[in-house]
Amino acid sequence: QAQLAESGGGLVQAGDSLRLSCVVSERTLSNYAMAWFRQAPGKEREFVAGIDWSGHKTDYAASVKDRFTVSRDNAKNMLYLQMNSLKAEDSAVYFCARGSVGTTRRGLQWYNDWGQGTPVTVSS
Repeated sequence: QAQLAESGGGLVQAGDSLRLSCVVSERTLSNYAMAWFRQAPGKEREFVAGIDWSGHKTDYAASVKDRFTVSRDNAKNMLYLQMNSLKAEDSAVYFCARGSVGTTRRGLQWYNDWGQGTPVTVSS
């Protein structure tokens, strides 16, 4: 079972940028897709962005497309989420997750291991 730890969250103003990082303790991380999810208070956890095992194919929720960029560095066992033009509705706890397959998926059931989350608060 992989251990995941997110960092980089914080309090920012609308229009600002943040970069989230996720370190993964997994020797064969390059075999698996990775993703970012988020959960706002009182809401279900939702898919934000995913990246396949190679890093060449990405997928984004419509609400963040063209503002967020997901990337990975398999050599460093790292996953990143660059978030630009942040909005108040982006406020949530952000989780990184390791997939059970190599291709990107949006459903929670495809992800085996999760981090503890890092909070992002965007003030308007």
